[in-house]
Amino acid sequence: MPAMTSVVTRSFLWNLARWNFAIVLLIAAPVALAPAQSSTAAQSPSSITAPSAAAQVQSSSDYTRREIQPDLSVDRDPVRSPDPAANAAVLPATPATATSVAKSSNIYTLHESVDEVLLNCTVLDEKGRVVTDLKPSNFRVWEDGAPQTITSFQHEDAPVSMGILVDDSGSMRFKRPAVQVAALDMVRESNPRDMEFIVNFSDRAWLDQGFTSNLSALERGLSHYDARGTTAIYDAVAASADQLSKGAKWPKQALLIITDGDDNASHLTLQHTVERVQALGGPVVYAIGMLYDAESPREAASARSALETLADDTGGLAFFPGSVDEVDPIARGVARDIRNQYTIGYHSPRSALVGGYRTVHVEAQAPGHGRLTVRTRHGYYPQQLRQMNSVVEAATDSHP
Repeated sequence: MPAMTSVVTRSFLWNLARWNFAIVLLIAAPVALAPAQSSTAAQSPSSITAPSAAAQVQSSSDYTRREIQPDLSVDRDPVRSPDPAANAAVLPATPATATSVAKSSNIYTLHESVDEVLLNCTVLDEKGRVVTDLKPSNFRVWEDGAPQTITSFQHEDAPVSMGILVDDSGSMRFKRPAVQVAALDMVRESNPRDMEFIVNFSDRAWLDQGFTSNLSALERGLSHYDARGTTAIYDAVAASADQLSKGAKWPKQALLIITDGDDNASHLTLQHTVERVQALGGPVVYAIGMLYDAESPREAASARSALETLADDTGGLAFFPGSVDEVDPIARGVARDIRNQYTIGYHSPRSALVGGYRTVHVEAQAPGHGRLTVRTRHGYYPQQLRQMNSVVEAATDSHP
């Protein structure tokens, strides 16, 4: 399958998004805008170019300059197409075997069980509060309408790889200081081992800080904004999902989008963006839509619908504060939501070599809790199983 979008530094992400859009359209239906490309075309290898020592010194001494990032303009997207026909030549002849890495003190261990479906689930009660005391017997799981047997269950604060996407359009000019505080407060409320990156987007998306857990570096990345131009939310989401698929340390992934308007500049459509995120096996999308001062009710309604779709179809949640003062508590709530998820596993009755999208449904019931709502992904593609099961566990340490 041709390479898809990826987040890059300030070097023409919009070109990659435009190519991605053309490729997605070619997969979906023939169009006259561009000729089809051969799926077997050779791709020349390329290494990531590191910044020079002089450039690093200059960047570290001038905090008003944008972060110097490695050249990510060459897409190395490892994710196969959700279209089974596009994967026919590359599907393995035999199922992949489980992999493990030796464990020692303060070293992390990789375990894989490639035939198990893993679902990260958030459970809420009728008042919207997170429920944290459930057992495996409280859950029921269906795949394609057929009940499944739960084979693994965890409720722990697992670290997450997260992209923080902040609207950089002109209408955000006076909201950015509060948004920056909220984003940093969310990081403070999160697992200390989380790894985040910063993307500021308007008509293009800029990777202003790569994966890090350093709060100062994230703050500098958030400070790089111009507050001008239009809004290309979908392109930024698709590119950020690609960035997670290639560079995430932790397999549990999330995206947080903070915006105040509707998409009016993307090359991708909402549907193609959702399909792209789902095909990556991936990130749960949270969105904060600051639509309280939208100039057009119609635009606000469109933006709300789009953000709700992005969140709901990936197992996340969209929030719509009534003022800028509500953004900070919402961002803190997102961190608590992520840290209190259940991970439920089951073995699909269908082989991982059988293509096609598989729908998933999860319910929870427990005495004394009333009606419970479970948020999780709506389904998966079988080629995502290896990514689901790349579970990284911290080694036991007597001195945490």
